Amino acid sequence: MKSKKQTMREKRRRRKTITRIIWGAVAIILIAVIGYFVWNALKPAAGQTVPIMADTGHVEEGQDPGPYNTDPPTSGRHYANELEAGFYEEADRDSISGFPEGYLVHNLEHGYVIFWYNCDLVTDGECTELKSQIRSVLDRENNFKVIAFPWDSLKVPVVLTSWGQMQEFETFNPELAQSFVRQNRNQAPEPLAP
Repeated sequence: MKSKKQTMREKRRRRKTITRIIWGAVAIILIAVIGYFVWNALKPAAGQTVPIMADTGHVEEGQDPGPYNTDPPTSGRHYANELEAGFYEEADRDSISGFPEGYLVHNLEHGYVIFWYNCDLVTDGECTELKSQIRSVLDRENNFKVIAFPWDSLKVPVVLTSWGQMQEFETFNPELAQSFVRQNRNQAPEPLAP
């Protein structure tokens, strides 16, 4: 039979062991979180780097936020509100008042990746396939901080943008597009914004 002293020592040892395990787990989680943010900040961006415009402030909704240094824009003046994540058709674009790029640049500032597409450059069948491929990438990313938006002034069928980054696609490549999303999402001035 154990004495009271032995029982007390064993209880203290168990408490110390449990405390060490808890603090060790907390330390591991903290190191993992810090490591993730450091890795995310240091990973190279995908696509072509574009200079960030000097004026990236807000303008009143309805006012032309441009001009931009790229088409489609990758930074610059924008509205105080943004668009919802997801896929926008041509009819959706036409229902947005003002200049849609004003909203979309705000999305970019929050770390979104935008799939700008121009179906005028492909046949109807190719357009249907292109939209399906873009939707599949958005779905694989759970529509998290990704938008597909029609843009008539493109010289190629699809251009992906994030804050200060651009990737053009003569022929859309879903794997390369998904890689662009994963490398560039939240690489922006306000990555913690929704």
